[in-house]
Amino acid sequence: MRDESCGYCVGGAPLAKFGIKICDLGVSQLILFKEQSKPGRCIVAYKDHVSEIVDISDEERDLFFADVTKAARAIHKAFHPDKLNYGAYGDTGCHLHIHLVPKYKDQDEWGSTFQMNPDKKYLSDAEYDGMIAKIKECL
Repeated sequence: MRDESCGYCVGGAPLAKFGIKICDLGVSQLILFKEQSKPGRCIVAYKDHVSEIVDISDEERDLFFADVTKAARAIHKAFHPDKLNYGAYGDTGCHLHIHLVPKYKDQDEWGSTFQMNPDKKYLSDAEYDGMIAKIKECL
């Protein structure tokens, strides 16, 4: 399944509005979130355009969470956050995905829910490339 208006499904310009594809995982793709006020923030998006976790089989769900776990381990290894928060929303973009948001005790929002898009910190292409290389190295 695919939705031609969904950035996760079509990539390109719709995805580039908020993220950069890092790589494919088992049943999903790993995406670097462009807004990097939480260094290492990524998204794991399921391969097909489904809205809910209940829309996939138990086997696919287990594989999806294996991808989330693999990405989380890489973020921990690469960026050493004090905590990694997981956010599964999707009422505006109905494609099954999970935000992986590193939290650091010495930064804002420690002890509170992360902002969906604080719109504070964007990087140069070279900085994004460096982050992506670091994550890939840790996968």
